[in-house]
Amino acid sequence: MNLLFSILLQADTALQVAAPTPPPAEQISLWYLLKEGGVLMIPLLLCSILLVYITFERWMTMQKAGKNDALFMARIREHITSGNINAARNLAKNANSPVANIIEKGISRIGKPIDHIEKTMESAGKLEVYHLEKNLSILSTLAGIAPMFGFLGTIAGMIILFFNIQHQGFSLENIAGGIYTKMVTSAVGLIIGLLAYIAYNYFNAQINKNVYRMEAAAVEFLDILQEPSK
Repeated sequence: MNLLFSILLQADTALQVAAPTPPPAEQISLWYLLKEGGVLMIPLLLCSILLVYITFERWMTMQKAGKNDALFMARIREHITSGNINAARNLAKNANSPVANIIEKGISRIGKPIDHIEKTMESAGKLEVYHLEKNLSILSTLAGIAPMFGFLGTIAGMIILFFNIQHQGFSLENIAGGIYTKMVTSAVGLIIGLLAYIAYNYFNAQINKNVYRMEAAAVEFLDILQEPSK
């Protein structure tokens, strides 16, 4: 019995020694995948650069527009009620924000009818909104066009793959390799489109907040002008 156990143990050890070591799992680098994406990776690269630039530029603009001095309107009220119109206008000029620009436009029309002042401030508000919405249409376009470029790259790659199969024969390894490399453009396009969509909606939300602040400040300013003199 001991002899049989010893023989089996030696045989198992020999099999373990003779068994080949499994090769290490292959790893794919991101740079390799991007290179294998094909020529349509070039417009996707341009889309990504444009996305980064517009996102950063609009973010800086929103940060500047979002600066809100809680005492701004209180100081404007104080200067106007005391008759110091020049001080109120200088305060609005130095604040340099959408709210301050609208108030400054209204101050410059003091002495005119209220309807005229209101229309002037409304026009100034539309101009400020236009500045805030600048380049957002490009983000919206990127959100739609980047995935299309990605799908187009994948379809083009699949067409080339099946053409090669027809003329060079069927190979499961080549097919698998061709499919996963051609799917890269779709993945990149979807990522760019998703980021552009998120940025577009975020900036729209910030614009809505600024529009609310401008409307509230304009109403308060008109109320100040119509307050009875003390």
